[in-house]
Amino acid sequence: MFDAGTQSLGWFGWMTEGLTKNQSTEEDSGDGARATRSEADAQHAAIRLLAMREHSRLELVRKLTQRGWSRAEVESVVDALALEGLQSDQRFAESFVRSRAQKAQGPVRIRAELSERGLDRADIERALQAEAHDWLAIASRWYERRYGSDPVADHKERGRRQQALARRGFTSDVVRELVN
Repeated sequence: MFDAGTQSLGWFGWMTEGLTKNQSTEEDSGDGARATRSEADAQHAAIRLLAMREHSRLELVRKLTQRGWSRAEVESVVDALALEGLQSDQRFAESFVRSRAQKAQGPVRIRAELSERGLDRADIERALQAEAHDWLAIASRWYERRYGSDPVADHKERGRRQQALARRGFTSDVVRELVN
């Protein structure tokens, strides 16, 4: 039989249930035990986030501080995870580039999104070079799926197609090559 008292918390409820209980029942004993327990909870939360997918350092810091941990605790936890090799901005960037290229997004858009996620220019360029995608081929496959083999009818349609490719993050050289 189904007991309403033991009903599941839902898809993500199990992740936040323990945190809510721990945070609401913690008492500061004055000897630093609360800080240690809280930092351990932050580490467990960070590891759960990293188990789902790679995260940049900035993403982890933002998510954990939004969940109520202090900036100092979060910085300490993320530093420790990076030293252990569990969090890596370079690994995140390479995974991100691979994912976005599979979704037919271009290097301009990928650079902007990685920059928003706190990666520096050198790491971004390294990730883009490591994958060595043929951006013209990726854009061409998307263009063919979207527009078929129909030629461009007029200047207005040419502009629309160019804008669509530019929004997806392809360079002007790739856009000109496909539309002209």
